[in-house]
Amino acid sequence: MPEAAANAPMTETDHGVAQRRTVGAFLRRLYALTRKEVRQLLRDKSNLSIGLLLPVILMLIFGYGLSLDVRNAPVAVVMEDASPAAMDAISALQLSPYFSPVLVRSMHEANDKMLSREVDAVVRVPSDFSSALAAGQGRLQVIVHGAEASRASIILNYATSALLQQGVRLQDRSGGASGDGIGQVQVDSRLWFNAANTSTWYLVPGLIVLIMTLTGAFLTALVMAREWERGTFEALFVSPVKPVEILLAKIIPYFGVGIIGLTMCLTTARFLFGVPMEGSLLLLLFASVLYLFVALGIGLLISSVTRNQFMASQISLLVSLLPVFMLSGFMFDLRNVPFVINVIGHLFPATHFMALIKTLMLAGNIWPQIILECSILTAYAVLFIGLARLVTRKRLD
Repeated sequence: MPEAAANAPMTETDHGVAQRRTVGAFLRRLYALTRKEVRQLLRDKSNLSIGLLLPVILMLIFGYGLSLDVRNAPVAVVMEDASPAAMDAISALQLSPYFSPVLVRSMHEANDKMLSREVDAVVRVPSDFSSALAAGQGRLQVIVHGAEASRASIILNYATSALLQQGVRLQDRSGGASGDGIGQVQVDSRLWFNAANTSTWYLVPGLIVLIMTLTGAFLTALVMAREWERGTFEALFVSPVKPVEILLAKIIPYFGVGIIGLTMCLTTARFLFGVPMEGSLLLLLFASVLYLFVALGIGLLISSVTRNQFMASQISLLVSLLPVFMLSGFMFDLRNVPFVINVIGHLFPATHFMALIKTLMLAGNIWPQIILECSILTAYAVLFIGLARLVTRKRLD
């Protein structure tokens, strides 16, 4: 009878009991592994500081210290015509926060200041400016130091725009005829998606991508490689835990650290730097979670393949952090680079998350782009986590 009972087919109830036991055992093992990882993370003050303290430091340093704007640029003003109309013409520079005009007596003195880099530009008001303005042909000369091409271009555009608009006002007041002079053109400028005309709005979303890459890929690559170096994986291999449980236990603590870092970054961006949130915050959080899984997958894959902290740090630097700086659109628009570099840049997940987060924060819910970029990030997340699962096996070779 006992033999017959043992050989009897399992009933539906028996199947349910067995499944519950299997799930219960899986959750107990996962809980034990995750608790171990959390304790190890809390004991490792360096990794905890990188994950939680470094995001705030980077936001403050880059937000305040790195700017593509030009403020208080020194400009030498040569007043060869001291009439009230001439003084009015350069008043736009004096009232602008972008310039710090300095009156000089001659072009020779202005040239000396330009050569010594005491000033970045020279504005010359010719001696016949008043009479020419009355005839509708007023002219001003702007000379910009071109050693730094991007800065020179910004200063030239700012100065030209300010002087043109001031010339229009002077032309209207004097009632002069329209000619070839400064009062001829009416400049109607408008900026979309960055009404404040500040590079901070452009840089801060990129910093969020950088910080999440650092937390997800770099730290995860180091922590798992450290397990290989210390030999603690050997103890796990003789236990009943499965590779997928090991990976989940590694992902969960650093996923939590990444979410905390993301929250701090968004809070700092909104309330400290005034970066707007034109799109949906829920969509931004969803996209950030997708990218965090991508970064974690990259870190797990790197550490599983290399099994060495030094090698893992070098590879994660090359395939995650450097592309964020150079090939994701963080510092410059990829449309301005050669086609081949543009294609290479779009192979990195950070490029797609960069475009997505800037769109959501500065432009709004542009659904075709949101769907496309989220689909690409989902594919990358599945790819990297799947590859990490394939290369993580319970063996020492």
